[in-house]
Amino acid sequence: MMQILWFVVGALAAAVSPLIVSPSAEAARAKPQPPAPAQTAAEPARSLGSAGSWTAYMSKDKTGRVCYVYGQPQRTEPAGARRKSPMMMITHRPEEKIANVVSVMEGYPLKEGSDVVIDVGAAKFDLFAKEDSAWARTSELDKTIVSTMAKGKQAIVKGSPPKGTGTTDTYALAGFGKAMALIDKACGVKR
Repeated sequence: MMQILWFVVGALAAAVSPLIVSPSAEAARAKPQPPAPAQTAAEPARSLGSAGSWTAYMSKDKTGRVCYVYGQPQRTEPAGARRKSPMMMITHRPEEKIANVVSVMEGYPLKEGSDVVIDVGAAKFDLFAKEDSAWARTSELDKTIVSTMAKGKQAIVKGSPPKGTGTTDTYALAGFGKAMALIDKACGVKR
């Protein structure tokens, strides 16, 4: 599954239209929900537009609409670290009553039991890690992270591999709020 994930991440970066698979509400926090290969989705994702380094997409699957914002860091440290491209996504699934799900894909296996930390200005958020990804522990924390990111200038994400030096990824937040407004409108999410 991870090979599929990184194949699709590369495809996103190359502006190939991604597709989304359908998780249950519990599965949204238990497993990454990256874009999936074409044969598993009901409708190709279409870009709703870009703002800054963030792009908004909408798709439909068997459960209904799926809207998400996708971004990659402007800087990663240490330079030259052996990893796949990191990314951050915020996802809405209105028919499942799911909104603002924050997920971070680090591009390497994370240390078991560790947290991935997101710093936005003076705010610090701990996300639980599983395999190479991380999520907020509650939907309220998801909502707080998204609200804070919409007001911030940059998000700094720190992850830890099982061995070796941790990574620090810096995401520019210029345009994040505008990209979120695109998926909020497409999926009927009210702020």
